[in-house]
Amino acid sequence: MISNLTQAQEQQEFVVDADKRRLFDFQEIWHYKELFYFFTWRDIKIKYKQTALGFLWAILQPLLMMVIFTFFFGRALNVPSQNLPYPVFVFSGLLLWNTFSTGLTNSANSMINNAQIIKKIYFPRLVIPVSSILVAVFDFMMAFVLFIPILIFYQQPVAFSALWSWPLAILVTLTATLGPGTLLAALNVKYRDFRYVIPFLVQVLFFLTPVIYPVSMLKYPVLQYVIVLSPMYAAIELFRYPLTGAELNSTFILLSLASSVIILFAGLLYFKRTEDFFADFA
Repeated sequence: MISNLTQAQEQQEFVVDADKRRLFDFQEIWHYKELFYFFTWRDIKIKYKQTALGFLWAILQPLLMMVIFTFFFGRALNVPSQNLPYPVFVFSGLLLWNTFSTGLTNSANSMINNAQIIKKIYFPRLVIPVSSILVAVFDFMMAFVLFIPILIFYQQPVAFSALWSWPLAILVTLTATLGPGTLLAALNVKYRDFRYVIPFLVQVLFFLTPVIYPVSMLKYPVLQYVIVLSPMYAAIELFRYPLTGAELNSTFILLSLASSVIILFAGLLYFKRTEDFFADFA
């Protein structure tokens, strides 16, 4: 009897795997919460390792882009800026856009960059793209430090609505980044062509998002509706709201939010259904 029980125990197999019944297993993610810190801080150190300016690059990039766009678009082309000084207008948009573009690029390539870890041990694969996006949030916080002196220099008043609209704008940015980030991360594992598509996609989305121009500049309503379908439209408009004081277009905001949510669920669903094969293709 004892020998039979021992043999039965030896024949048991224990499989550590994700719960396929849930699209987003919060309990499992919380169990591995330390990995978010580990992967995020590791990627931050790698990104700025052996650089002379270090973390200052997170500030210089939006600053230099602001100067370039101000010279060519603000002065040469006289692009409207919703009654804001054009440097304030464009820098407020670049703050969130750089978070989105950096997070999207990092997360899209994250599974391939961590292929060796994926093959060795199990943990929720979603930790990797989310951690890559958190690296972009770190860059945002560094650049936001510069945004305050810019507001003071141009004597730009900020309404109290910033207490809720700015955090909400950041949350919307993370949502808008996580959806396409997880989708491209899963696609990039199996189809390596996407690594060449991603930079082109980011460039196209930049000009299809009102970062350096307002939607009101477009005279055709059809074009306006195309622009507001960008997942980042709502985030940028919410972030600028305490600065411009202009009334938010609820229809445009809802369309942008709906676009973000749809892409988010599509990305998470495809990521969840294909994560078992990451170790084979990575």
